[in-house]
Amino acid sequence: MEFQPDQLTEIAALYYLENVTQEELSQRFSLSRPTISKLLKRAREEGIVDIRVRARPAAAAELEQEFKRRFGIKRLLTAIDQRDPEAQRGGVAALLADYLESVLADDMIVAVGMGRNVAAIAEQVGMPVARAITFVSAIGGSARAGEYTRAGEYMSSDHICRRLAERFGGRSETLYAPALVADAELRRALMKNDIVQRTLHRARRADMALIGIGDVSEDSNMVRMGWFSPQEVAEAKLAGTVGDMMGYDFITLDGCPADVAMQGRVIGLALDELRRIPNVVAIASESSKLVAILAALRTKTITTLATTETIAKALLGLET
Repeated sequence: MEFQPDQLTEIAALYYLENVTQEELSQRFSLSRPTISKLLKRAREEGIVDIRVRARPAAAAELEQEFKRRFGIKRLLTAIDQRDPEAQRGGVAALLADYLESVLADDMIVAVGMGRNVAAIAEQVGMPVARAITFVSAIGGSARAGEYTRAGEYMSSDHICRRLAERFGGRSETLYAPALVADAELRRALMKNDIVQRTLHRARRADMALIGIGDVSEDSNMVRMGWFSPQEVAEAKLAGTVGDMMGYDFITLDGCPADVAMQGRVIGLALDELRRIPNVVAIASESSKLVAILAALRTKTITTLATTETIAKALLGLET
């Protein structure tokens, strides 16, 4: 028996809001209990029901105040900790999606980076809202952008922009340039291209930027996508590089640009340009990125951080 969204909503509302039992629903709708259970599951899958377990408000508020004091950020969003990495990423992304629902408005421009965490924001279920927002790719594309990484997430900023526009309303704008070039000279030449300049100019005027924070690892997504070789990454680590912001700027533990050959080869917004954007929202859900997150905070670029409660507490422990 096929149920329409309104009927699914009615059953879900009775169960979750009015505490009507599955047995009572079975009798009221002349359906078996297994069928009711399947319909409730379907309501969750289709986004009719959105179940969230939130961190303790008082504890979260206390953490946020301490982050404001120590790191100078404006907002800290902390999700509860989960054992499964994918569930953890989804939990942080869901929290950030809720935040975006409350702050995104017509005529806003959002510059968008890349990475699994940023991509996860667009995958959060929500009711589409007709907004006039422009999501702009703030980093170029890749020849392998259409392929899935082992983690199952798209790494293309353009793809993420399109999904964000579908999720939050608005349109997306592609940066028609490769993400990575062979050397700084070729990058300078491409940055003079009229189409590239036009898109990056719009990204620089963004009201908000959504960026990921990466760690420096021979098994990183950038290595798996062929951007950099394991040897280049190993040499960068030896030179003091601990992470990257938006896949572009490689940074040391003190939040300064790393002096490595990997620097200056990516087409996109630079760190100084990000600092001029009013709200730079960073998302990171992996505990393996703890040092990279600390370094990113020390750049004084991030204004809003979405992470887990455990990572937030660990960061305070490191920043003495």
